[in-house]
Amino acid sequence: MEGSNTVRITAGPYQFRATFESNAPKTVELFRTLLPYRQKLIHVRWSGEAMWIPLGETDFGVPFENHTAHPAPGQILLYPGGISETEFLFCYGGVAFASKMGPLAANHFLTITEGGEKLHDLGQLVLWEGAQDVLFELVENQT
Repeated sequence: MEGSNTVRITAGPYQFRATFESNAPKTVELFRTLLPYRQKLIHVRWSGEAMWIPLGETDFGVPFENHTAHPAPGQILLYPGGISETEFLFCYGGVAFASKMGPLAANHFLTITEGGEKLHDLGQLVLWEGAQDVLFELVENQT
C-alpha cells in the first residue's frame, strides 16, 4: 500500500478522519481504487446502530479478511457479498451485523480516528431525517 493512509469522510454536515487497517490489505487496495467515493448513507435494517451503502450484486472479487460480525463504533466494513448483497457498513454504536438471511461478517478495513464524538449525531440524523451524502477522499501526506 503506497501513499497516505488517511481518509477524510464528509457525511451529511459532519467530517471525520479515518485510517486504513493493515489487516485487510486487499479490501484497502480495492477501496483506494474507488476514491474519491461518493454515495448515500442510509440507516441499516437489521444490524443495530449503523448506516450502510447497499451495492446489490456488485462483485469486487475481494475475499474475507479481518472480518467481524460485531464491529465497534467508528469501524467501516465491506461485506463482499455471498449470502446477502454487497455493502459498506458504517458503524456508530452497537452492531450485530446481520441480514434477513441471518448473521454476517464483513471486512473491517477503515477506522474513524478523528470526529468520533459526532458519529452518534450522524447516525441519528440518518435514522430520523433519511439518506445523507457521503464522500470518502484520500488525504495527501502532509510534511
